[in-house]
Amino acid sequence: QVQLVESGGGLVQAGGSLRLSCAASGRPFSDYTLGWFRQAPGKEREFVARISRNGVLTSYADSVQGRFTISRDNAKNSLYLQMNTLKPEDTAVYYCAARIGYTSDYCGDYRYWGQGTQVTVSS
Repeated sequence: QVQLVESGGGLVQAGGSLRLSCAASGRPFSDYTLGWFRQAPGKEREFVARISRNGVLTSYADSVQGRFTISRDNAKNSLYLQMNTLKPEDTAVYYCAARIGYTSDYCGDYRYWGQGTQVTVSS
């Protein structure tokens, strides 16, 4: 199995940027397809972005397309989410997640989760 720890969250003004990181330990990182999800207060957890094992294939939620970039460094056992042009509606707890198998937008498909990192965007 794999253990995931997110970092990089914080408070930022609208229009600003943040870079989230997710450090992994345990089973070889390259075995996993990875995703970022987020959950705002009173809302369900939602898909943000996903990336294939080799980092070639990526996909994004419509709400973040063109503003967020997911990437991974298998040599460093790390996953990243570069978030630009942040909006107040991006405020949420952001989670990284891992699974064995094909990439997926569905949070129920991911077995391993980090504890989350809070992102707050002020207007």
